[in-house]
Amino acid sequence: MSDEDGYFGESVAAHYDESAADRFTPEAVDPAVDLLTELAGTGRALEFGVGTGRIALPLAGRGVPVHGIDMSRAMTSRLSAKPGGDAVGVTIGDFATTRVPGTFTVAYLVFNTINNLTTQDAQVDCFRNAADHLEPGGCFVIEVGVPELRRLPPGQTAVPFRIGPTGWAFDTYDTATQAMSSNYVTLVDGRPEYEYYPFRYVWPSELDLMARLAGLRLRDRWEGWTRKPFTHESDGHVSVWEKPAD
Repeated sequence: MSDEDGYFGESVAAHYDESAADRFTPEAVDPAVDLLTELAGTGRALEFGVGTGRIALPLAGRGVPVHGIDMSRAMTSRLSAKPGGDAVGVTIGDFATTRVPGTFTVAYLVFNTINNLTTQDAQVDCFRNAADHLEPGGCFVIEVGVPELRRLPPGQTAVPFRIGPTGWAFDTYDTATQAMSSNYVTLVDGRPEYEYYPFRYVWPSELDLMARLAGLRLRDRWEGWTRKPFTHESDGHVSVWEKPAD
């Protein structure tokens, strides 16, 4: 791990867009940008964990002023180098606690980024930080998966999600602490290389309680950005909490 950039240092940033290529397609990006543009209205948007700008850049392209907070200089340098990158303001810091000037009509976290905060206290702090940045009536949006504990038989702690001739990947879960990790083993010139990323999984109801502690209330929850209903079988959700207008 890079001390400066956390787990998203130069070695990750160099191939991040390629490794997450399916998340950069119009089918993946446009519905998210549509919703965030709608919620931003005539105001500003704040992205926690802005990364290489997958959402921030097209959102700014819609005319929404966007600011991002991220710990990784390696990731945000890629954002700044892209066309339109100068339109997105960036502050380097921990998005759970870093404050930036001004207020926003929408703050958001995408692609499981809330799980990068590996303690419950940090996740609670993140909600408070979002609420502190929001204008009255503003919204905090999170996209995150539902923990896949239904895939774990008794005695098993790992769930594979990628198996191939050149590598494999699996998530591990500790149901006592809600700690999890994503693990990648890749064969490079016949030799295995290992990458490890720690997370803390969180339930929808737990996020709702964090929101209440921050003075926010649940407004909407869908299965994804296309706003399909969230159900018992949904493997993820996009949730919107609102800061009261009065």
